[in-house]
Amino acid sequence: MDCAAEESDIRHALDGVAGIRSLRFHLTQRTLTIDAPAEVMPAAIDAVNRAGYPAKPVMPGEGLETQEAHDPHHPEDGHGPDHGVMPVADSGHGLTRYAAALAFAVGAELLHFFAPETLAWNILGMALAAVAIALAGFSTYAKGLAALRHARLNINALMTVAVTGAFLIGQWPEAAMVMALYAIAEWIEARAVDRARNAIQGLLSLTPETAEVRQADGGWVEQPAASVALGVTIRVKPGARFPLDGVITTGSSTLDTSAVTGESLPADKTVGDAVFAGTVNLSSTLEMRVEAEASNTLMARIIEAVEQAQGSRAPTQQFVDRFARIYTPAVFGLAVAVVLGLPLLMNVPWLTAVYKALVLLVIACPCALVISTPVSVVSGLASAARRGILIKGGVYLEDAHRIRAIAFDKTGTITEGRPRLVANEAVSLSADAALVQRQAAALAGHSDHPVSQAIAAGLPASDASIEAFTVWPGRGVAAVVDGQRLLLGNHRLIEERGLCSADLEAKMAAHEAQGRTVTLLASEHEVLALFAVADTIKPGSRDALAELRRLGVVSVMLTGDNQTTAKAIALEAGIDDARGDLLPEDKLAAIGAMQQRYGYSAMVGDGINDAPALAQADIGVAMGGAGTDIAMEAADVVIMNDDLGRIPETIRLSRRTNTVLRQNIALALGIKVIFLGLAVFDNASMWMAVFADMGASLLVVANGLRLLRHRP
Repeated sequence: MDCAAEESDIRHALDGVAGIRSLRFHLTQRTLTIDAPAEVMPAAIDAVNRAGYPAKPVMPGEGLETQEAHDPHHPEDGHGPDHGVMPVADSGHGLTRYAAALAFAVGAELLHFFAPETLAWNILGMALAAVAIALAGFSTYAKGLAALRHARLNINALMTVAVTGAFLIGQWPEAAMVMALYAIAEWIEARAVDRARNAIQGLLSLTPETAEVRQADGGWVEQPAASVALGVTIRVKPGARFPLDGVITTGSSTLDTSAVTGESLPADKTVGDAVFAGTVNLSSTLEMRVEAEASNTLMARIIEAVEQAQGSRAPTQQFVDRFARIYTPAVFGLAVAVVLGLPLLMNVPWLTAVYKALVLLVIACPCALVISTPVSVVSGLASAARRGILIKGGVYLEDAHRIRAIAFDKTGTITEGRPRLVANEAVSLSADAALVQRQAAALAGHSDHPVSQAIAAGLPASDASIEAFTVWPGRGVAAVVDGQRLLLGNHRLIEERGLCSADLEAKMAAHEAQGRTVTLLASEHEVLALFAVADTIKPGSRDALAELRRLGVVSVMLTGDNQTTAKAIALEAGIDDARGDLLPEDKLAAIGAMQQRYGYSAMVGDGINDAPALAQADIGVAMGGAGTDIAMEAADVVIMNDDLGRIPETIRLSRRTNTVLRQNIALALGIKVIFLGLAVFDNASMWMAVFADMGASLLVVANGLRLLRHRP
């Protein structure tokens, strides 16, 4: 099962089987999952076999590559062992068989050109041609005859009629050569398409099959990763990859996370940090607690999501499939018209008319057209996955180039999502700057409020003594610091103490206008120092938003924070419009308004609080997919490393994919039109026909594979 046309054949074959609830095709794995009662399965398998597609049951999660690994006859017959559930295995022949077919075809051609015109030599030549056709065309004939029996005119039916007709009218050398060349070109095309299909499968090899597991006696035993239970401790040595997802319990190290996030720079990890299967431990031995089974690691979910995306039909592919369903019967009708019309209207000999019709059938084969879209889409999806961009369907890859406006959540998307100390200054003329920082750090370090924690983290560590520590909810904290009673609190607390002044109000207003939260350190008599905390812009956010502007995309911030903070962050990041004080339903309405004003719009958020807006947007993008299950489920696109720069990169990849799709359709149809014209004017032979058909197929495949090499 190589392409959407053959998927359509199998769907038709299963139409008459009662009890089937649903079919899910995975062209990436050449498998088909049938949802049906157990008693229906034998009839379903028989129907697929009768359609010319030998079917082999496989276990869930196993695809063609797994079957081939177990198959002693691969690659000669390509059939895997019998397993539990139903899908479809590849039934192609090996290159050895095709090479033998080509040798017999060449022999038939040589006899036709050089042997005497005697019955014996003709019989020998026909025998060589028949052997070549049998070796190269067995699967094509099986599928073609099955299609003709069910009155379906697909690619295999066209080739079956063309080769048989050529043989019967005495053009047996050409018939043999056409079938051999067709089979070899199909084999080359299939291997090329497999490059795109299996690009994401390369990620599987990044996850070790075994793990070192701690035993009850403290020793370590290596065992299969698939059998490791949740909650156990495993060890990962320097230079090794993590076999499972988990949390570090002992040690600290530098990790290469590029396999998961696409990020080229190493990341430092220590106790309490999450780690993911497939990442590389670069420097020190780590111990980690297993948090996900092998089948449910982030890497496994990424691969599953991309495979499902590859199995879904993108808009251009749907159009091409509909076009092919009309185009193929039309070509067959044209061939019949040539056979009947030329002898009757133009006095052309019948055999010449039949030959012309057969040439037309081979030239007009829609193989290149049908294969032109899926190989490009699959290559684009795989290229994005390598860069840490998980696109969950060909439709989103194709449509991303249509984005005219993008709405961004603020916290965790544009900003870090963690408050940081961004400014501090002594307010009292008599205050010593180093001393007030030491006192503030001591007070803030005893509070669990996020703003206090940000102040403590941003100041030098303090060894000041703390007594009588008191918390005033909503206002701040107080304590005796090195014998002096001090307050650390917000504007309200200072107002209540009567310590505010016009000059202090002006200083605070300047910081608040920039979206900062101001905290004040005061004694019983005066304000000593001011500390400004803010949720800082992520590195790269400004560059990403500037790139979106160059692409002609309008950026809008939608946040629940106050309007002043929203405007300050938007100004700093370079966002075109900012709207604050929004509830989830307000964000939903804002997305609807953007769609009416700008057209195709996307929403970027965390996939949880922004779920209504993500659902309303034409494309929902989740940031921080690493470890966020809900984001993986809710969004159409997941950016695995929180890098906003991946969004303009996705739009550029979409634009390039659409360019390649248009090029491929133009190539496929343009070559057909040129050679159809040659055929009409007696300038095309069946050799040329097969080169036109398969040459176009190989061209569009090669062009589509260029997307695998896409770089931002």
